[in-house]
Amino acid sequence: MTHHVTAMVVQAEAARYLTASPDRLDQTLTAVSDTGRRAITDLRHLLDLLNPDHGTEARTPSVGRLLTLVEQTRRAGQPVEFTEEGTPAESTGSADLVAYRVVQEALTNALKYAHGSRTSVQVRHAEKEITVEVSTDGSGSRAGSPGGSGRGLAGLRERVDVLGGDFSAGTQTAGGFVVRARIPAGSPS
Repeated sequence: MTHHVTAMVVQAEAARYLTASPDRLDQTLTAVSDTGRRAITDLRHLLDLLNPDHGTEARTPSVGRLLTLVEQTRRAGQPVEFTEEGTPAESTGSADLVAYRVVQEALTNALKYAHGSRTSVQVRHAEKEITVEVSTDGSGSRAGSPGGSGRGLAGLRERVDVLGGDFSAGTQTAGGFVVRARIPAGSPS
């Protein structure tokens, strides 16, 4: 959800400069509205997760939601290359949701701290795990290590740890930032 709100802010800021171009202004405002709707959907999803008595059906994001997230980030001005390999296991459960959140938080950070940097998102589905890598090349504005509170990344580390996975985030030697996660999926062995 933080990703959606960040994208809305970036899109709204861009709209300020588009008043002389009605077509582009309309596209940007449509993107802000669409992003707001996604934020509401994510908020409802989060509230459902926080209230375990609400509904019993699985509420994990579909594979298509990753592509939607990438497209939304592109519309906010971030050049993103997206690669997805393998086929998601039928019963990934929490792993699928955690993988989605890793991508979401990493793209939010890319928008905030490396806006305009070439960004790569790689998601690999294997039989027993999902691996995620999101990196920026440091070419955009405010490139470098995120200067935020670090709570988003710490929260991701906790989510991945709970599932028995591995998580790392940090600057790359050639510049930019990289977030990596290995998340066990499917039936426990």
